[in-house]
Order: sequence, then structure tokens, then C-alpha cells
Amino acid sequence: MPRKTLKNISEIRRYFHRNEQPIYFVSATNFNLLGIDEWVKNFKYINYIDCYDGRHPNVLIPSEAPHAEFTSIEDINNYLLGHKEVVDYVEGRGDKPKLVFLMFDENTEKLAKELGAEVWFPKAKLRSRIDNKIETVRIGDKAGVPSVPNILSKVDGWDHLQEVVKDAGIGTDLVLQSAFGDSGHTTFFIKTEADFRQHEHEIVGEGEIKIMKRIDCRGSAIEACATKEGTIVGPLMTELVGFKELTPYRGGWCGNEIFSTAFSPKVRNKARDMTYRFGEQLRKEGYRGYFELDFLIEEKTGEIYLGELNPRITGCSFMTNHAAFAHADAPLFLFHLLEFSGVPFKLDVEELNNRWADQANIDSWCQMVIKHTDDTVDVVKQAPESGIYRMEDDGTLTYNRFDYHRRAVESEREAFFLRILGPGDFRYEGADLGILVTRGRAMDKNFQMTDRSKKWVDGIKSMFSAKPLPSAAPTEPAFKIM
Repeated sequence: MPRKTLKNISEIRRYFHRNEQPIYFVSATNFNLLGIDEWVKNFKYINYIDCYDGRHPNVLIPSEAPHAEFTSIEDINNYLLGHKEVVDYVEGRGDKPKLVFLMFDENTEKLAKELGAEVWFPKAKLRSRIDNKIETVRIGDKAGVPSVPNILSKVDGWDHLQEVVKDAGIGTDLVLQSAFGDSGHTTFFIKTEADFRQHEHEIVGEGEIKIMKRIDCRGSAIEACATKEGTIVGPLMTELVGFKELTPYRGGWCGNEIFSTAFSPKVRNKARDMTYRFGEQLRKEGYRGYFELDFLIEEKTGEIYLGELNPRITGCSFMTNHAAFAHADAPLFLFHLLEFSGVPFKLDVEELNNRWADQANIDSWCQMVIKHTDDTVDVVKQAPESGIYRMEDDGTLTYNRFDYHRRAVESEREAFFLRILGPGDFRYEGADLGILVTRGRAMDKNFQMTDRSKKWVDGIKSMFSAKPLPSAAPTEPAFKIM
């Protein structure tokens, strides 16, 4: 019997409220999709890191089993899908399971098939192709979404780089970016030969490199979902990038803000239009579902350039899916699930996008991703637990209560902290300590961290204590987990 076509937001919400298919988010933590379980019946999390000390009702953390050293989120997910406790849990809940991930590869797809599960994302091979930062430029060009003036070229050395840019009109103050990887690790600011020599081993031999003119810009992020009805576009968010209080990586993402006056209406509308056009081009490339674009907004001219594409949920998905418009209609990720569900639906995407762009549907929140910024390695002895913290009049922080809902934060005097690094974990430069989410802004009008934000970060960091390393030091992971 053909299934009834869902014709409006109310019917879509009701469909997921009654959902009988088991859906699992498999990842290191549940941060990216925290809260989706409250919109979708039978939505569960299978994670490696216990951020909640066993107190989240929909999170499964299997007991530690022997495994090879993890080098990526994909490794973690493949370990989880092969874990006996996970297999027993999924099989015990019956039906044909549906799996969603932050990151996965072809081996993940094979393990999912062995589990009798269906991956509700485009194929890993397609995701990998369009995740290439060089390919992103080309897709943007097809969609009429320009990148910062650039050249795409292999770089054989300093002299060759000078040759390549000589007549390109992009100057000699350059930003180089390799095809894959976290931008905090693979973006290089090159003005002199000394700058180049510092990163030469990460540039030469890496294939085509994106060589850009360096501009003074503000980073921004926007998430969207390419569906058969068209591309649904979320709000434009500011990005926190490279703050030494939060990350040791120059150019490294370390948080986001969402607030209605972050950008002029002209900039917001242009970014939305560019995202829509990019999403429509992605559909032509065979991609569908959730994605995120980074835009660079030039300070002097207000010109908007495409930064990079993330064909997946991301570190700012938590912000998108908890914004005011999401509570008024539905979280953006529900449309991703809908697209892969096979259930027929009809949507007026233009009307939905216009409603979500209304300033009244954008509230003010920020998140800060706190990393260990010292060049040290030790073992965590004590760590602040996840929950709601309060800032006292003297700037000190106190733990108020356990919770895992962002809405539990009542004012700018409170914040939700999600702990990532716990007792017994190795703490090294770049390790994720946790994520802090609060109302209001993290940055001032000049896009520098506010004193309030710095107090929050300092207060959380002060709650960690550590002991010296044992004689056998670990290999430091070189990948982010969110």
C-alpha cells in the first residue's frame, strides 16, 4: 500500500513522533545531534565517549574492548559497529536499523550491511569526492558561488609557488589549503620563504593545492539540506576562529554564534541565495541531504566568498537544530531523515526558507569548543561533569545541576557544559576538553572574545586537574571528534 504523502510541517512532525523504525547516530559523542531523540521516536545514540556518566537515557556506551589505535572518527565508528554489545543491542531492538554518522567510510558501509542496516547518507565515495576542497571550488563555480580569488595547482617548492602566482593577480600574501582535512590543520598562511619552509612538508607532494589571495575577513557558517523538493537553508552564523584561549591552531574553528543582527540583511540574503544555489548544484552532482558551507565575508568590501563545504552534519549542527525556528517548525536534520525515509512529502521550500530567514525566528546563543592549548601531555585526574554551570558575581563558576538540554540554560549567567575529556584520559595539545553553550554572544562588536567568555573558559579549564604521564607516553591523536 502506498504511503500517504506528508503535506505540511505538522504532518512531518507527527510522522517522526510516531516513528517505529530504529535510527542510530553512531559517533564518538552525541553532541552533533544532541536533542534529536526528543523529536524522533526510536532515535538512539551509540557512542564511544561517555559524556554523561551513564545518565543519558538514549545513549549506549559499550564497554571498552581491545582495538587498534584510532586515527579518525571513522575508526571509532567501525570499532563501534563491530562491537558485540552494539551488535546485540541493535539486533535485539529488531527491524531494519537506520544509521547516521558524522563521518564514515566504505568499511563503515560494509559493516553496516553485515549488521543488516541502512546508511541514511549518500555513499562514502561521493561524500569523499565532493569533500575535496579543490572540488568544492569547482562545484561552486558551476553554481555561480565564487571562492576567494585563487589558483588550483600542485606546488613543487617555493620557487614554483612564485612562478604559479606571478601573473595571477592574487598578490604574494597567500593562504594555501590542501584538499582534505580540518582547516585548522591544513590551512597555511604564506608570505615569506620562511613561512613556506615551515609548512613545506605539508604542501609539496600533496597534489593540487588551493592557493588564495589573503583577505581580511570574518568567518561564517550556514547549514542546509538538499531534498527532492529543493534546498532548505538554515541561519547564517558567525564563527569563532583561532582564539588562543580555545585552540592552539591558527585558523582553527572553535565555536559559533547565532544572533539576528550578526549580519546585514543584504549579507544574510546573499549567503542564503548562494547556499540554495550550491545545494541545487549538489543535487545535480548526485548528493542529497545535510551539508554545511563556510563563507568568508571580506571586511572592506562586504564581498562574500565560498570557504569550504562539509557534506555532513558538523560541529555547528547543534546550534542549527536548536535555534528558535527549529522549535517553531522542526530541526533541519528532520528533513535529512525525511529525505532518506522514502516517505513521500511535499513542501513549499521557498516559503519555509523565507520564514526561517525572519529575524524573529533567530535567537541569541553561542558555543565555544574548548581545547587544551598548552604544549604539554598529562593524564586527567579530575574533570567537570556535564551539566548546567552558573557564573557568580565574582566571575567564579559553580556546578548547578545535571542536565543535557540547552533550553535549561535560563540566562547569560548560566551555561551548559558537555564534557569530552574525562578522568583517565590523556590531555595533550589540541585535545577537546568540552563544549560550552550559553545565551548571548561570545564575541564583542569587533569580533574579539568578550571578558565574560574568557571567564567562562578560564573557569571550566580550572576545574580540570591532571597528573604526570606514566613512563609510556601515548601517541597523540591528530583528528577532531566533532
